[in-house]
Amino acid sequence: MAAIIDVAKYILECRGRETTMKLEKLAFYSQAYSLASCGKPLFEADFQAWANGPVAPELFKEHRGFFSITSDEISGNSDNLTLEEKKQIDYIVTEFGKLTGNELSQKTHSEKPWVEARGSLSPTARSQKIISKESIRSFYSQNPKTLSL
Repeated sequence: MAAIIDVAKYILECRGRETTMKLEKLAFYSQAYSLASCGKPLFEADFQAWANGPVAPELFKEHRGFFSITSDEISGNSDNLTLEEKKQIDYIVTEFGKLTGNELSQKTHSEKPWVEARGSLSPTARSQKIISKESIRSFYSQNPKTLSL
């Protein structure tokens, strides 16, 4: 199984420079697509329900302090991904690559996994609550249209 850093590296190799918010959301939706379509995670890292949408602390450590980033500025090795994993990521990048990080953040805010993990927190409250892989798998497999535009 690949690491989230490998997935991020591949996304950046495909997209070039990307905002870190958008990178986090593309990684989240790549994970959601894998869980919904294959029933298994693309990577082990968890996402937390931060105020601006799902963020994986493991990936955040790679880009902390940056507004945008390129593949040269992140560790990871896209060669660790299988062809099937790359196809899953390609699908998400094609579907959601035209949206901004803010638009992707707003999209996650309307979807059950992030909403449930946040619970009764105010919209701007900090949170480290994990968005469970099971809630991601369940929601996106039952609502496959949310994984396309």
